[in-house]
Amino acid sequence: MAYILSIETATTNCSVSISFKGEQIALKEDNNKQYSHAERLHLYINDVLKQAKIDTKTLDAISVSKGPGSYTGLRIGVSAAKGLCYALDIPLLSIPTLEVLAHSIQIKDGYIIPIIDARRMEVYSAVYDEKYSCIESTCATVLDKLSFKNLIERKQVYFVGNATKKTESTLKQSNAKFINQLPSASQMCLMSFQKFILKQYEDVAYFEPFYLKDFISFSSK
Repeated sequence: MAYILSIETATTNCSVSISFKGEQIALKEDNNKQYSHAERLHLYINDVLKQAKIDTKTLDAISVSKGPGSYTGLRIGVSAAKGLCYALDIPLLSIPTLEVLAHSIQIKDGYIIPIIDARRMEVYSAVYDEKYSCIESTCATVLDKLSFKNLIERKQVYFVGNATKKTESTLKQSNAKFINQLPSASQMCLMSFQKFILKQYEDVAYFEPFYLKDFISFSSK
């Protein structure tokens, strides 16, 4: 069957989707700046189940965006995902948040650099090519005028995420394009299905979000 419920809570966007064989059939999300994921997430899960006209017993797996991102948001999303997996005895899948962001755009050539805001002039970033192959893995980067210089000099570079404003203010090269976007459970559908088919499951008992760094309160900015 392969009904998969996907949860994305790494940023201010509280997002839930249901897919069938990789195709989205229901989506509920809201970018609330107040980080109300704890109040909204389970309501959204119920909403997408109603949209899809199924119940939890129909689900074959739960997929969660694993980070990096908001410490609190990730903790809420992963806790909900693990709780559902325990209760329903179904597998847990995880997708890197920056990979979710990368799939929010399509390009013919160049590099996609998903960026998630961290503190001050720091971002979480990774680098993907036009086929979404990972060129540089997730890291924390302090922005300056030389950031990503070697990539920008080679090809067109597309920065996508919620840190584009401060990135654009630092990088002035014409080869750099900036797309303000948040990760969404909509982009997780196909990736989750592919992992499900390959049985790339997480250990529900021991899985933890990929925080990358210690606690960062995004809402305190």
